[in-house]
Amino acid sequence: MTMTGNLLKRRIAVARGLEPGDVVLKDCRIVDVYTQTIRTGDIVVADGVIAGVGGPYEGREVIEAHGAYAAPGLIESHIHIESSYVSPEEFGRLVVPLGTTTVVADPHEIVNVCGLAGLRYMMEAAEKTALDIRFMVPSCVPATPFDHSGAVLEADDMKGPLADDRILGVGEFMNCPGILNGDDAVLDKLVAAYEAKKPIDGHSPGISGKDLQAYASARIRTDHECFTLDDVEARLQAGIYVMLRNGSACHDLPNLVKAVTPANLRRFLLCSDDLHPKTIFEKGHLNEHLRLCVAAGLSPEAAITMATLNAADCYHFDDRGALAPGKRADIVLFEDLKDFKALATFIGGRKVAEKGRYSLPFTRADYSAVGSSVCIAGFSEDKLVMHLTSDQVRTIDILPGGVVTEKGQASIRRDDRDDFIYDPQADIVKVAVVERHHGTGNVGLGLLRGYGLKRGAVAVSIAHDSHNIIVAGTNNGDMAAAVKALETQKGGMAIVLDGQVLAAIPLPIAGLMSDQPAAAVDAAMDELYAKAHHILGVSDEVDVIMTLCFMSLPVIPKLKLLDTGLFDVEAFDFVPVELD
Repeated sequence: MTMTGNLLKRRIAVARGLEPGDVVLKDCRIVDVYTQTIRTGDIVVADGVIAGVGGPYEGREVIEAHGAYAAPGLIESHIHIESSYVSPEEFGRLVVPLGTTTVVADPHEIVNVCGLAGLRYMMEAAEKTALDIRFMVPSCVPATPFDHSGAVLEADDMKGPLADDRILGVGEFMNCPGILNGDDAVLDKLVAAYEAKKPIDGHSPGISGKDLQAYASARIRTDHECFTLDDVEARLQAGIYVMLRNGSACHDLPNLVKAVTPANLRRFLLCSDDLHPKTIFEKGHLNEHLRLCVAAGLSPEAAITMATLNAADCYHFDDRGALAPGKRADIVLFEDLKDFKALATFIGGRKVAEKGRYSLPFTRADYSAVGSSVCIAGFSEDKLVMHLTSDQVRTIDILPGGVVTEKGQASIRRDDRDDFIYDPQADIVKVAVVERHHGTGNVGLGLLRGYGLKRGAVAVSIAHDSHNIIVAGTNNGDMAAAVKALETQKGGMAIVLDGQVLAAIPLPIAGLMSDQPAAAVDAAMDELYAKAHHILGVSDEVDVIMTLCFMSLPVIPKLKLLDTGLFDVEAFDFVPVELD
């Protein structure tokens, strides 16, 4: 709403108690993130903006809070909506009832598949939800020069979106080596952000010392890839906001929240990064982050500050982040400040959710421009034969609780074609990445340890960040059948045993997202996960899909698999499966 003199006069009159507001929340316990205190009072809203706090106030609509805790609407500082496997409209319907009112989204999953058409679709879909979704322009499409994604974004391609007022900034800059080495094409992207006067999110796992100083000197504002308390301290000292991440695959927050002190509180944000429906249904969204922070000993006021005011300051959301006069009336009522059960959510002064239910009409955007992109050429079971020259091999070793992997070594057996022979005692399975965008016929092969798979195969058309098909299996036949199943259903997930599909979930929106309600996606995933764990034997310690789809991300240490081979992230180069 554009401010006019009459609107301002009315707001002032409402704040002075001379006129009733549109809505008044009576008898709240108001969480004040400015003073880190809680006080009792009313919140009055005029034309979508908080006019006054304290009171008593009157309004045309009176909502009795009965002592519930009123907090600013929660702000998610970094998420990839596509990793929820549902569309932006559906994502909004999921998280708004939990108290989330704003998210900063990096759509680099769909842009890696569909280019800027993917960004346009996400922005159009975001208009269909009450949730305020602010998008970053993906910085790394593809994530590295070694990836084969569906699209390529150079600096010139980013300038148009960056000139759009609806675009917040540049998404996580994963190409640390490109920055550190002064690669001209990489630096041009930074310059494009500078010229647009927009912030740049970071991504710098394992970077320290002078390299971290160099990375920060490029005006990188945030980082969600801290694994140790030393990582946190180094980034705080470099002037970088630290995002405490708690998603479906990565659970860094419970450990890293120990670094938060009254002195450095204002430099921390909360983020999910990647979050799928099951996690949201079972645990929540940012309200779960708040629970974890308080359980770790942080005060509720401090935890809420990280999820509101800090994010607003970081991204220059000057109109929100606190319950104060002049701020947008994004408000969540919590039952208490331990479990953070949301009773009602208000966005712009309008009640949009109550008692866990989204209360607005629901419609979807047209996704035909980003329909499934599965173009596989020349694939056959023979493409999965490894032709090894040694029994001594490198393995991608899964570390439970995250997406970082170790560089493993193993002694395996080969058949008469020099192919890997699965040994159920070793917990090593074959993994393949099949290029799905341009029909190149590329198939990268490697070995994965710690997944727990004992029979059959699991395949998914989500393989961060280029999103080719990744498949793990104990035998070539089931792996090939799983890939073919995804080709037939135009993307998604599938598990196969003895050539038969046991469970499958189509993801028709770019092979990344469903066009079904989240509850239906969650039920389908329940079935797929149950069969993967109980029939195929996937370890209970890893996420069946989320863990697998990160085994191809070449910007997270230490060893990953691309469609062109095994990639050593630390050396930033390919290595053979066989050991020297």
